[in-house]
Formats: sequence, C-alpha cells, structure tokens
Amino acid sequence: MKDQLLQKIHDRSAVVGVVGLGYVGLPLAVEFAKAGFTVVGYDISTRVVELLNQGESHIQDVAAADVAEAVRSGRFTATTDEGRLRECDAISIAVPTPLSKTRDPDMAYVLAAGDAIQRQAHPGMVIVLESTTYPGTTRELFQPRMEAAGLTVGEDVFLAFSPERVDPGNPTWHTKNTPKVLGGVTPACVETATALYEACIERVVPVSSPEAAELVKLLENTFRAVNIGLVNEIAIICDKLGVDVWEVIEAAATKPFGYMKFTPGPGIGGHCIPLDPHYLAWKMRTLNYKTRFIDLASEINAAMPDFVVEKVARALNDDRKAVNGSRVLVLGIAYKKDIDDMRESPAFDVIRLLEQRGAEVVYHDPFVPHFREHEHEAGSRLRHSVPLTADELHSADAVVIVTDHSPAAVDYQLVVDEAKIVVDTRNVTAKTRKSGARVVALASHDHLFNEVSAAPALQTAGH
Repeated sequence: MKDQLLQKIHDRSAVVGVVGLGYVGLPLAVEFAKAGFTVVGYDISTRVVELLNQGESHIQDVAAADVAEAVRSGRFTATTDEGRLRECDAISIAVPTPLSKTRDPDMAYVLAAGDAIQRQAHPGMVIVLESTTYPGTTRELFQPRMEAAGLTVGEDVFLAFSPERVDPGNPTWHTKNTPKVLGGVTPACVETATALYEACIERVVPVSSPEAAELVKLLENTFRAVNIGLVNEIAIICDKLGVDVWEVIEAAATKPFGYMKFTPGPGIGGHCIPLDPHYLAWKMRTLNYKTRFIDLASEINAAMPDFVVEKVARALNDDRKAVNGSRVLVLGIAYKKDIDDMRESPAFDVIRLLEQRGAEVVYHDPFVPHFREHEHEAGSRLRHSVPLTADELHSADAVVIVTDHSPAAVDYQLVVDEAKIVVDTRNVTAKTRKSGARVVALASHDHLFNEVSAAPALQTAGH
C-alpha cells in the first residue's frame, strides 16, 4: 500500500482531499492544485462551495485568479458531498478548533471530520490533521477511528499531524514557503505524508511523533502569547510610572542579542494566539499540572480591553464628559493590520465594554465594510463601517484606534487633525501628534497632550 501510494504521489495521479476550506484549507488546496494534483475540497458551507466553484475566493490571501485557474483546469472542485472523500488517496484536515465558553477545547469540528473520514476511508490513503489541537489528538481520536473501519495504521492507511502555520496578510511567508513540521504515527506514515507535502511545500521538517508535532504549534503560539502578556504588563507599568512604553521598547530593540521585540496593544486576536495556549493548559490539567505562565499571560492579555476602555473614560472625564451618552468611533475591527480577519479581535470587547457603560459606538475599518455581532445567532445586529470623514470625526467625542492599519488604508493625519480625543493603543499617530486632537497614549501619565515634546537631557554631573 505504501509503495503504491508513494507512486501515485510521485506521478501526481493521487487525488487530494482538503476538509475545511477556510484560511488554512483553501491556500493548501490551491497549492496542491498548482503542484499538479486533482483536489477535492470538502466544506459544510454551501455558500463557500458555490463561491469557489464559480472561481471566486472568500479568503483575502488567496487570489481569485488562482482559484479560477484551478477550477478551469479541472484540478480543483469544491463540494458539500462527504461521499466525494472516498475518491481521495490523501486527505488534509483543516477545520476550526475553537474554545468552549469554559475555555476548554471544542473538538466538535475535528470529531465530525474524523467521523466523515472513517465512513469514507479505504486502504491506500494518507490522512494528515492540520487543525491546532492538544497533544495526543491524532493518536487518541483518529487512530481508533481508522482501526474501527478495519484499517491498520502504518500498513493500510497512513496517519500524521502537521500543524498549520498560516499568517494572514503576511506578504513574505505563505503556505508554499513556510516550513512544514510533520509527525507520523509510524515511520511509514512519516514517509508517505512527507512525500505528499514535499510535492507542494518547499521544506518539510519531520519530527519523531504526532505528539511532538502537535506540541510544536502550541509552543510557537504560547511563546507569542506569553511575550505579548509580558509587554502588555510593561505597558501598564509604564503607565503607572509615567514612562513612554514605545520609547522603552524601541530602545530595548537596539540590543543585537538576547532580546526579541514585542509590542503591547488592546488585547490579542486571531484564531491562534488567544486559543492555542488554552489547548495545552487544558491537556496539562488532565495530568494534574497547572500551566502558570500560560494562565497569567492569558489573564493579562484578556484584561487589556478593560485597560483601554478605562483610558477612554478618563480622557472623556478630563473633557467633562461621561462615557454614558458619548459617541465613540472605534478605528479598526480586524484583529491585525491590513486584513479582513476579525476572529477573536479585541475590538469586540472594547465595543462591548463601551456600550455597557452607555456609549454610542460606531466603527470604521476599510477592510471590514460590515459584520454581524454574533454570526450564528438569529436576529444578530448587523453593523456597517462609517466613512472616515471630517464630519464623522467631529461627531465623535472620542476615537479609539484598535487596529493599526497602514497609513495607506487609514488617514491618521485626518484623524489627529479633526478628532476631539484620540486614544491610540497602537502608537500609529506618533508622527502626527503635533496638531489637532488630544492624543491619549497607551502608557503615559500625561494622558492628554497636543504635541510630542523631546525628553529632557540627562544631567550627568561629571560622569
């Protein structure tokens, strides 16, 4: 079975299935199609499937032209028919792994994918899970399903884990040139899965087990979450000391060794950093171990929207206004700059907290023209981006910059010139503070200022 499968991968006669056609699955499907494979994309969303089969893309990082070419050539088709997975010789699983309301892993999508593949599995198939999850998932949840289907892992079917490493909006690193870590249940699993990914990924990095590969992804994003938590706490410390946190960070970043630059902000967003560390923390709780760094970083990061809203309240209070009844313009809804991805964006918490205090909140985001507050709830409110005009800025009692979209997308000079108060959580107005609005920095005791003044020279007194 292994030799036959390797030959199919080598001559591109293997049919590749991708389960889940979102931010991870669609770019992967397109790369497999570009590499010469016939690709079957499976998704439960009729809207997504219809859009893709028309040659259009719902993912900002995937060009519609690439999707259209893959469809036109016959190398890619999308479907909601689970039975099409039986045609596949290889399947990559890229479904969401959210958290429950209690911050525990919600494995519903992964389990549903596993059940579907179990029903369609056949000898001579390689299956790779890409969804971020806790160590042990591949061996504990997928291997038993294959065995229940009468298939021996490592002989009849080949099972591996390879964590996705998608960074939305990154112009340099994308699916093809980002190294791909991979761990298989057996050596034969590693060999077949490596051959599959080497066909469309520039570098594959094998590790000794699926558990090691699962932990690699959790380490990567826990590292980021902990360091962001640290620098967010530094921002709070600087605020209490009356020190400019951005000056401290930029000066520290001049050290050429032993330091990596992280920046503070209104919270953390995206599918990975706010969620992935909790998968590791949950797994360790089952082993009676408390992940103290992870828990503390999560606590600090989760509190940043409250810190920002308190900044808004103090700024309005200095202007003899209450939050209750004030109109607040939130600038940026996406979780990071220059993308349309809103997953876990701290902007949602900032809006919710402001509205709980009685503020009238509107937003502007050039990448998100509208969004529904609770996408899967009937009757959920649909919000629309307001235009970023002088009149709109004049009508706001305060502007809160949550997302640091590039100056090409947002006219920050206009914001500073026309707004009454700007709460800048990202330091994007640093070069435009010499006129106009009073700017509230993320960390400074001088909460309101009209211009940036040079720091006083140090008196060295003979040294």
